[in-house]
Amino acid sequence: MTYLVVSGASLLAVAAVMTVTALVARRQQRVAVVDTAWGLGFVVVALVAATVATLLDEGHPWRRWVVLALVGLWGLRLARHMHRRNSGKGEDPRYAEMLGDAPFSVAVRRVFLTQGVAMWFVSLPVQITAAAGGAWGALAAAGSLVFLVGLAFESIGDAQLAAYKKDPERGPVMDRGLWAWTRHPNYFGDAAVWWGIWLIAASAWPGALTVLSPLVMTWFLVRGTGARLLERTMMQRPGYPEYAARTSMFLPWPPKRGRRRGKNHDRAADDAPGAPSAAR
Repeated sequence: MTYLVVSGASLLAVAAVMTVTALVARRQQRVAVVDTAWGLGFVVVALVAATVATLLDEGHPWRRWVVLALVGLWGLRLARHMHRRNSGKGEDPRYAEMLGDAPFSVAVRRVFLTQGVAMWFVSLPVQITAAAGGAWGALAAAGSLVFLVGLAFESIGDAQLAAYKKDPERGPVMDRGLWAWTRHPNYFGDAAVWWGIWLIAASAWPGALTVLSPLVMTWFLVRGTGARLLERTMMQRPGYPEYAARTSMFLPWPPKRGRRRGKNHDRAADDAPGAPSAAR
């Protein structure tokens, strides 16, 4: 019963976040504000789940507050990054292409509702952890480590991309730093973050049952609306096919030898990890 109450409260929190975001988007005539709300929404879910579980006096306090801190670290960083990237700009071309001249009600259904459902489902390990018992053991510690590795990939990858964009002598293809080991370090990092959260949840029953949450997130990032979709566009850019031939698409791996390396391409479209929208 406790899990249902926590999950129900989390669903209401997601609905509130997406409702406010939709209202702001309609006022600004810019759907892209949802990218900022994506990270913030998970922080709100983690906070609500931890608060409700505390009020019900259920679960292990350390577990829920550590998970809240981890999700807060990830979500606030992502929200800040997306806000700075989109601030002062018009509609994101991805959303413009997806929605066209459709009325705002279509954006509500295709963007805000879809991402709201995804947010609630992906955050199930966070919800369950808030109300679960059990001590902080080796599996939870391993999950924290996986989470931190994922966060590092996202943060460092974004920083390297930002530095590249400021380089006036940049070449057509980027293959430096993390980008030499994976063509999508931010997508890989995002997946690692949520597998880390799941490992923490799996360290106490019934957290292991939420395994579909990181699986779905990884599918979106790799096959659904993430890396694969972006690759279709990037393969048309000069130098990218050669870069792709020597560099792993998702999992970090040493680049293949014997191929000429370039510098990098403008990966602005890949600078937005996280939200499983049709635009990604």
